[in-house]
Amino acid sequence: MALFSGSGKKTPAQAPGRAGQATVAGLSIIGPGMTVHGDVETAGVVKIEGVVNGHVTAGLQVLVAKGGQIDGDVDTGEAVIGGLVHGAVRAHQRVEVQSGAMVQGDVTTQRIAVAEGAMLNGTVKMGDAEESARTMPQRPVVQPTLPRPSSSLARVAVPPRAAAAQ
Repeated sequence: MALFSGSGKKTPAQAPGRAGQATVAGLSIIGPGMTVHGDVETAGVVKIEGVVNGHVTAGLQVLVAKGGQIDGDVDTGEAVIGGLVHGAVRAHQRVEVQSGAMVQGDVTTQRIAVAEGAMLNGTVKMGDAEESARTMPQRPVVQPTLPRPSSSLARVAVPPRAAAAQ
């Protein structure tokens, strides 16, 4: 049985798996001590244990290990940050900032988890802006009304005690 048929071009997302099933793109690792100058892009998962000076785009997940660093934006389905990110993080599904990790940039996601001991310096925007504008009911702003006192003098709620008999 031939593994390559048709045009002969296979993308990582179309690579044959067991029993002829298509598999999703695999795991790419930027190892410790390694520095990448430029953008990193994959359809699958990328794990950063070293340093990336550029934008990181992953279709499924970006993992920044403890000691890993990204100096650029992150675009992915899910981001798990255990190291350092200097740039915006945009994840369609979820962002997790682990204890000891630091994000210096804005975060946009559907769900977020920030552990105690993590640092997040930037704005956090959750949900899709267009979706929340459509589903958010437009209610008029109601100004509270306070009761007006009936007289300018306050009334004593409890009468004073009668003077003790002399």
